[in-house]
Amino acid sequence: MATKTPDMTAMMKDMMGAFPVDTSAMEASFKTTATLNEKLSSVALSAVEKSTEISSAWTKDTVAKLSDMAKAKAEPADYAKAMTDFATAYSETAAEHMAAFAEVAKKVQMDTVELMMAAGKDMSDEATTAMAKASNDVQAAAKKATAK
Repeated sequence: MATKTPDMTAMMKDMMGAFPVDTSAMEASFKTTATLNEKLSSVALSAVEKSTEISSAWTKDTVAKLSDMAKAKAEPADYAKAMTDFATAYSETAAEHMAAFAEVAKKVQMDTVELMMAAGKDMSDEATTAMAKASNDVQAAAKKATAK
C-alpha cells in the first residue's frame, strides 16, 4: 500500500489565492510618503535660502563697518574709538542676525510639526481604510472557500 504525500506547494498556492492582496493601500502609502518628503524638502530648502540671505546680509554689514574702521584717522585716539564703535555695532547686528536665524529655525520646527501631524492623520486614515477593506476581502474569501 503506497502512501501519497500531500502536495504542500499546491495547497499553499490555493490558500494564498483564496485571500486576495490589494496593493492599492501600499501605493497610497508610497504616494503619501513621497508627498511628505517633497514638503519636508521644501521646508528645508526654504530655510537654507533664508539662512543664506541672513548670512549674506550679515557679511555685507560687517564689511561696511570694517571699511569705516579701516579709514585713516587724524589722531591715534580715533583708532581706539573706531575699534570700539565697530565692536558695538557688530554686537548689535550679531544679535539681530542671530534673532533672524532663530526665527528661521522656529518656522522650520512649526512647519515640520504641522506636516508630520497632517501626514500622521493621512496615514492613519489610509491604514484604517486599508484594514477595513482587507477585513472585508478576507471575510468574503473565507465565505467563498467554505461555501465550496
